[in-house]
Amino acid sequence: FLFFVADQARELMAKLGYRTMDEMIGHAERLETRKSINHWKASGLDLSDLLFRPDVPYDLHHTGIQDHGLEKALDMQLLELAEPALARGEKVNIDLPVENINRTVGTILGSEVSRKYGLEGLPDATIQIELAGSAGQSLGAWLPKGIQIRVDGDANDYTGKGLSGGRVIVRAPAGVSYEPAANIIAGNVLLYGATGGEAFFHGLVGERFCVRNSGAEAVVEGVGDHGCEYMTGGRAIILGETGLNFGAGMSGGIAYVLDEEGDFPTKLNPLAVVDLDPLGADDAEYVQNMLRRHFDYTRSKKAEDILKKWDAYAPKFVKVFPREYREALAQMASK
Repeated sequence: FLFFVADQARELMAKLGYRTMDEMIGHAERLETRKSINHWKASGLDLSDLLFRPDVPYDLHHTGIQDHGLEKALDMQLLELAEPALARGEKVNIDLPVENINRTVGTILGSEVSRKYGLEGLPDATIQIELAGSAGQSLGAWLPKGIQIRVDGDANDYTGKGLSGGRVIVRAPAGVSYEPAANIIAGNVLLYGATGGEAFFHGLVGERFCVRNSGAEAVVEGVGDHGCEYMTGGRAIILGETGLNFGAGMSGGIAYVLDEEGDFPTKLNPLAVVDLDPLGADDAEYVQNMLRRHFDYTRSKKAEDILKKWDAYAPKFVKVFPREYREALAQMASK
């Protein structure tokens, strides 16, 4: 397909009189706007300023080198402080403040772990990072096994994006006056495309939680719309309300939803091909174990209350089980 695209591009370039892409770049004067678009949105649209070619004494192609500012990234501190773990596999504990300008915290560090230790990473929580404040976008993105990041505060969108075996914990600071289970603690599209690892969120999160998750395990106390969208693996435990359109395109993995109001079936995507089951014995054991860990990591009163009153809460959990996934597991078990 791309060879066909290249052939067509060469034909168009030849008509314009160019042999290479480099020759074309910057020649906005060769572009023409369509004057016959009959749509009210295009009425009065004038692109002349956008397509203007300035008269400058230099080539418009690659006029400068982009500065990503990586030397200012928080990970540069993390790399230095985690050197004993990177060099010798020693346990390291790091305490730092974090601000929402600090994006993809842990990603550069994680790349160094993967570069040296490969897919296996380091033993669990070899590098423990304790942050206080508001973490910026993509906290713990692609975090490999061996790194644990805990934020006392909150986090932005894409937390745990591509999580690859590490652990991310976002919890309310000790002594807060508000109820964490009723307040937002992290943003949208958390655990997008995660392949492994764990995440624990001590509060509510935004939309598209666990979208395209294929292997991570997570506990959260409520989600917005489109929860577990296109999920293909892993497990999600939701200890509260969900938004609309839950499970859209969900073909794998399992979600356990605490449906206290009994209205969760109305929140499902109308075309979702899933079964809503009660907890089996194995499910109950798994959920309880994850809730204990959620409490250990976050001090969640919600998790503590559910565990203390398990017999009353257990019947209110709904197991969201994609039918294709159920069939695939059955086929694998029969072999």
